[in-house]
Amino acid sequence: MTTLIQILAVLALVTNGVVYGTDAFAALIARSVNARLDDATMTRSAGWGHYFADRRMPPVGITGLVSAVAAAMVAGLGGHPVSAAAAAVAVVALVVWLALYARIAKPVNAAQKAAALSGIIPENARALQQRWDSIILPRVGLQMTALIALAVVIAAV
Repeated sequence: MTTLIQILAVLALVTNGVVYGTDAFAALIARSVNARLDDATMTRSAGWGHYFADRRMPPVGITGLVSAVAAAMVAGLGGHPVSAAAAAVAVVALVVWLALYARIAKPVNAAQKAAALSGIIPENARALQQRWDSIILPRVGLQMTALIALAVVIAAV
């Protein structure tokens, strides 16, 4: 049981690490770059980024959430309360992250993708990017929380 918990937690840690790294890049670098670009260039760049990310990232994020849930369940059923609680913390952080993404970032992604594909830059392009940027630091914090909690899962088993 211990090995299965560790495998699930490592899988969750690695896959959510990809999401964390992507969000951290956006917070640390892309946000500053976008602030220096004109609206059309910013929107095209972000739109094409979302175009590819929205195709490639879902399996990573789904695997991260599902494996974290599985780690919590197996740890709980296996009598590892600290690991179960830590995995539950990771799951809550990931669900909150997903809610922020679905409610705020995803609609912006869709608008920027449409603009990139059509070449028509919306008049509110800067406001859209600012809305997306408004949750990137909380998203990074939530992913960091999940990664730390998953490390605790592994250490505590």
